[in-house]
Amino acid sequence: MLPFVLVFIAVIVVLIRFDSKGSAIFVQRRLGSEGEFLVYKFRSMYENGDEILREYLQANESAATQWRVYKKLKGDDPRVTRVGKWIRSLSLDELPQIFNVLKGEMSIVGPRPYMPSESDDMGDKKEYILEAKPGITGLWQVSGRNELTFEERLSMDVWYVLNWSVWLDVVILLKTLKVVLKKSGAY
Repeated sequence: MLPFVLVFIAVIVVLIRFDSKGSAIFVQRRLGSEGEFLVYKFRSMYENGDEILREYLQANESAATQWRVYKKLKGDDPRVTRVGKWIRSLSLDELPQIFNVLKGEMSIVGPRPYMPSESDDMGDKKEYILEAKPGITGLWQVSGRNELTFEERLSMDVWYVLNWSVWLDVVILLKTLKVVLKKSGAY
């Protein structure tokens, strides 16, 4: 399947490059079972996304409250590009993580790869979550996705690690297809 995936990746790269300035691939430090690593994603936001977010949260108190609870913005996120909205709705922004899987840094199914800046917020759940390789998809992505609070995502990731089985991974993969096709909780 890799040749097909590479062609698909190339098409998405071209679309991103035509839509906005900057690299098509977004690289970010994440936490994994082996320590920090660089995760690859398609860039779905403008290059100055942090600045846009800071200004938006300062001007919009309800968005700032939402950010504190969910660590995400629901609905119209001013940082997201036009192509970014499309690739996020289909979870295609995660596709380059296949290279993290091939490098052995991630797995197809596992807990979310959390950012180092979220380390303190993970509390005592961090040690459990980091026992497993992070995944491209996982339990929280198929159990509410972006509708879940940060704390709920952490709890689901801990549950996944403590209850892991091959069958659980198969169920999550099947549910991932359903969630992606229905675009449930995607924004």
